[in-house]
Amino acid sequence: EIKSLIGASVEKVEVGTTLVDEAGQSMEGIVNQVRRVSSLISEISSASMEQSSGISQVGDAVNQLDQVTQQNAALVEQSAAAADSLKNQSQRLAELMSVFKIDGRSDPLNHVGAASTPTRLAVKASALAPKRPAMGSKPPALSVASSKAEQGDWASF
Repeated sequence: EIKSLIGASVEKVEVGTTLVDEAGQSMEGIVNQVRRVSSLISEISSASMEQSSGISQVGDAVNQLDQVTQQNAALVEQSAAAADSLKNQSQRLAELMSVFKIDGRSDPLNHVGAASTPTRLAVKASALAPKRPAMGSKPPALSVASSKAEQGDWASF
């Protein structure tokens, strides 16, 4: 009977040893799977940081584009103002030039001609030069009037 008890104990120890070996292998498998999951989580974290950096760069680029767009809008506004000013100045110049007569025309800027080709107006320099007094003639006498400004009172102009 002791022999059978010892045999049964040996058998149970062998079964227990087998179960312990299987449990150890299971634990190793679990540890390996935990390591794999940890590695995947680390890769996901790294990819998330890269994506965050990329999104930040895209945001910076959008901000720069917005600034450039605002600068361009300001330049367009300035160009429009300059064009309007040039238009006004050219109209004023046309008004001033309309007093000159060239080749018998009273308005040299509005004459009929080829609309697609610009024309140049030839004006003799002597016609535009101021008249000078003849040599030897006296300059006209200036009259001197007495006023407060001439006497040193500069309160008003």
